[in-house]
Amino acid sequence: MSRAEKTRIDWLATLANFKDDPDHAANDAMWSPRLDGASRDELVAIQNEKISVVTPFLYENSRFYRDRFDRLGLAPTDIATVDDLAKWPVVDKSEMTVDVEANPPFGHYTTMSDDLWRSRGWMQFSTSGTTGTPRVFRYSQIDREYWAWSNARALHAMGFTPADTVFMMSGYGPHVWAWAVQMGLAKMGIGIIPGGGMDGKMRAGVVERFKPTVLCCTPSYALYLGRVMQNMGLDPGATSITKLFCAGEPAMAIDPTREKLEDLWGARLMEFYGCTEAAPQAGGYTCAASGTGTDGPFLHLMEDLQVWETVDPDTMAPTAPGERGLSVCTNLISESSPQLRFLVGDFTTLNHAPCVCGRSHVRAMGCFSGRADDLINLRGIKFFPTQIEKSVRAIPGLGDEFQIILSSRTTDGMDVMKVVVEHPEHKDAAALIDQVVAAIRVETEVRVDVDVVAHNTLPKTEFKAKRVVDERVKV
Repeated sequence: MSRAEKTRIDWLATLANFKDDPDHAANDAMWSPRLDGASRDELVAIQNEKISVVTPFLYENSRFYRDRFDRLGLAPTDIATVDDLAKWPVVDKSEMTVDVEANPPFGHYTTMSDDLWRSRGWMQFSTSGTTGTPRVFRYSQIDREYWAWSNARALHAMGFTPADTVFMMSGYGPHVWAWAVQMGLAKMGIGIIPGGGMDGKMRAGVVERFKPTVLCCTPSYALYLGRVMQNMGLDPGATSITKLFCAGEPAMAIDPTREKLEDLWGARLMEFYGCTEAAPQAGGYTCAASGTGTDGPFLHLMEDLQVWETVDPDTMAPTAPGERGLSVCTNLISESSPQLRFLVGDFTTLNHAPCVCGRSHVRAMGCFSGRADDLINLRGIKFFPTQIEKSVRAIPGLGDEFQIILSSRTTDGMDVMKVVVEHPEHKDAAALIDQVVAAIRVETEVRVDVDVVAHNTLPKTEFKAKRVVDERVKV
């Protein structure tokens, strides 16, 4: 037996040792009480045991990791505990992009070989490639089982039960979320209505006729579908929908968006968070307590499966406890894509205090409201599109969509920003423009131009909305 095979066997055996209640929930409160309610010492002990086994596995089965260990002058045994992770500089997307461009089409950052893919390959997922060459990740049938189990744990925490019926309206393409959710729902015995290939009116008809209890989509699409129903003379708040299960865009963290969604549908908003590379399953999830108490909205992060950190955006050094930083994930639940300190790159603040729901795992307070990649720098002032969303969505009467257009003035080359919003009185909107300008200036300290257009003018999307158009002259 080769060392690569031996380390894979050891890794999979370790994963199996920490898979409690794999096929059904232990009780109404928690799927896996020993894991979901583990003490801080118990969680760290689980993480340490997994780290000590995954580093030799990565070294022997991923050339990307072997080369990185060697380049840093580290041996796998040098990273055997959570505390040792600080020795390992964060891995960002650009490093993986360089690897896949040099070693197409799959790169060497995963541990899925061609032989393994032929013997127990499950599904191939891809990043969008909007900022570079798409990075592909091939996952195994073993990964599929772990995704189903971990997502069932998260969905159970959200209050999903077999009495629910889920209307899946997220695009199935190469994106992990819909597929991972479907695996979890199947594990729970929860029925699904597939909603692909339909327009808004057809989906509204499904809601009215078949009465699902859960909508699964992006926040933007939940708003859009609600407006479609209203235009059809239907009341979204009077339908069978009790849960809005959203991902792909921030929603819980943006108070006006969350309130608008919950008021429109008369339903509770819940959210998943993750990434294709290192947290495709249950990276973060809301529980029944999120957004209901003094702590505000937050996401649980499943620490027996991953190690979560935040780092300073400039130095990449770990932030102090309770300090805001960029999310970093070490994935400890995958045969094909365990990653050490992958920079997911969203801002949040981590809180290790136990939740009133009984779960002990770290929480991302305020959820994840701004990805470093999305940061806008306009004349030296930095802000996120979510800040514009917060301003726009708080103004009564505006449509649900907006667009940010960045450009350079031809007269003097100065970079400027225009925000396009929707309103029925778009032809006589001077007072409304002043209101939008003032709201955005309070939130971002930036003076912007505002255009008001008719409702349903701006594009609607089923997956992540692309609301920023950057036409600035590059220098």
